[in-house]
Amino acid sequence: MGSELLLNVTPRETRVALIENGIVQEVQIERSSCRGMVGNIYKGRVRRVLPGMQAAFIDIGLERTAFLHISDTKIGTINQTYVNSGSISEVLNEGQEVVVQVAKDPIGTKGARLTMQLSIPSRLLVYLPGSKSLGVSQKIEEEAERERLFDIVKFAQQEHSLSGGFIIRTSAEGTESEDLVREMKILHKTWERINANITNTATGSILHQDLPLAKRIIRDMLNSKIEKLKIDSQLTFVNCCEFSDIYTPELTPRIEYYRGNRPIFDLFSVDDEIQKALAKKVYLKSGGYLIIDQAEAMTTIDINTGTFVGKKNLEQTIFTTNLEAAQAVVRQLRLRNIGGIIIIDFIDMEQQEHKDQVLRALEKYLQSDSVKTNISEVSNLGLVEMTRKRTRESLEHILCFECPTCDGRGAIKTPETVCYEIFREIIRVSRQFDAKELMVLAAQPVIEHMIDEESGYLIELEEFIGKPIRFQTETLYAQDKYDVVMV
Repeated sequence: MGSELLLNVTPRETRVALIENGIVQEVQIERSSCRGMVGNIYKGRVRRVLPGMQAAFIDIGLERTAFLHISDTKIGTINQTYVNSGSISEVLNEGQEVVVQVAKDPIGTKGARLTMQLSIPSRLLVYLPGSKSLGVSQKIEEEAERERLFDIVKFAQQEHSLSGGFIIRTSAEGTESEDLVREMKILHKTWERINANITNTATGSILHQDLPLAKRIIRDMLNSKIEKLKIDSQLTFVNCCEFSDIYTPELTPRIEYYRGNRPIFDLFSVDDEIQKALAKKVYLKSGGYLIIDQAEAMTTIDINTGTFVGKKNLEQTIFTTNLEAAQAVVRQLRLRNIGGIIIIDFIDMEQQEHKDQVLRALEKYLQSDSVKTNISEVSNLGLVEMTRKRTRESLEHILCFECPTCDGRGAIKTPETVCYEIFREIIRVSRQFDAKELMVLAAQPVIEHMIDEESGYLIELEEFIGKPIRFQTETLYAQDKYDVVMV
């Protein structure tokens, strides 16, 4: 089996699952109430300059001020006249207006991370308005192809007087010159529109917003290795096809409208995999297991042999478990979208050859991860330190919040998450059974959220399924427990 993308669309939520060889590898979720901000460009105002931290806090109109470190500055004023400096206080002053881009979403108690090194991505290129550099993705290995693409972009810059710099993305490999030049012009016009609006835009306002998730996956994930993109919303399917016809016409035939009666995520048990990805323990086929503890500072992953006893000796049993765990660890990092510092506690191995093989296996599996990672050698304690670039919230942070009962030591699903699960269950039950009406049994916070925040959608849902929906609060139900029964 090859790879395919599943796109599940509801009025409040868009979800994407990447399936490789029949196994769920990645899940992305975007909610209309809290769209990600990575890639958005804002006109901000400097609130505080901290020379001791070589950083500044910038007001971009969010609840919390955003953080800008000097390493993320190709320092410039509001008119984009760039200067370089070794000290943040020599470049930024309190009250100064700046144009910044979100590099990392607000995560936990931290505000957004900003950069002044602006970039605008497209399917084939990344445009750098404040740079004159021209680069080619390192993943394009053939030297002749690298030179061909470089020459096309360099010649087009001169011929069409396109200022700024460009990075040629991996997806540009084998692309015709006309397609590259067309995207260069589109990106340049996009920046001209942004730049023209800077002066007349109030501080704390957005100048440019990145694409919604449905179109972003066409730009960033749909490629020749993806056999199909299945979409369960006809309107989104039409919009995606129109978008693809402009930017990736050769891939439009791979976009399909899913007409099945089963929910699209049921095809590969995606919802089941999401539930498993919220658990701390992950079982291996051999009988071993992982324990994943995700904290704000770092994530630790502990490998255990569990019920696996092996067939030869203890060292071989440990080696086999660690090899299997290496693949499982990478999949969990991708599925849960875990970023930051990660400590992997492999079971202690005595033979250096075994340590080297486990490390090489981990590096091999990480090659399939599109997110940038850095990995260290296996220590004498069997620990591997690694980092994985973190730009958006992890799956757990999107779907859960800190449990008030256990004072943050665990996590439970939010009422919003449970509501969306109930809505999907209502649709599933109404399609499978002929009932006069349906009753939802759930905890009080969930019922209140449905009746208040989701009242408009409930009316639409009743009209869609053609059945009335009643609610009953169950005081003994945990917040993530519910039942949809036929009456």
